Amino acid sequence: MLASKPMKKIIVASENPVKINAALEGFQAMFPQETFKIEDIAVFSGVSSQPLSDGETLLGALNRVQAAYEHRNNADYWVGLEGGIEEQRSEMGAFAWAVVRSQSMQGKGKTGTYFLPHIVAELIRNGKELGEADDIVFNRYNSKQEMGGVGILTDNVLDRTSFYKTAIILALIPFKNTELY
Repeated sequence: MLASKPMKKIIVASENPVKINAALEGFQAMFPQETFKIEDIAVFSGVSSQPLSDGETLLGALNRVQAAYEHRNNADYWVGLEGGIEEQRSEMGAFAWAVVRSQSMQGKGKTGTYFLPHIVAELIRNGKELGEADDIVFNRYNSKQEMGGVGILTDNVLDRTSFYKTAIILALIPFKNTELY
């Protein structure tokens, strides 16, 4: 009888089901031979509730990973995801950073960027968070824990989970290629 591999434990630094599912799907895609158990933990990002730059968004993901590790260091991996926006000329782009760490390695990955409708961008400029602005414009409730703005705007061709999953996969590159990192 073959011995089964031990289950790997992942701590996701968020209670948002979108981020939890994206982490699990990303790990399963990169390591299909492994089995994973996910736990979530609410931690503070250390940045504004709506990060307004690429650097602030990355810092939020890094802070989340570190806080999760400090609170629960009995895992194989820790994941931090942070969504952000940034003004680019007269438009506003939306994206997210993912950071994955183990005891000995760290990887980072970023989603693509999509540009927000002007009405959504204006609400953000007036102090709303992206999810809140999406809910106002598209008459939704808590869309950031479902398909998100990217799902609404693409008619769910790309939902928020699959959008974040790509960043997780990119952050896992060093873990898939340990001999190069």
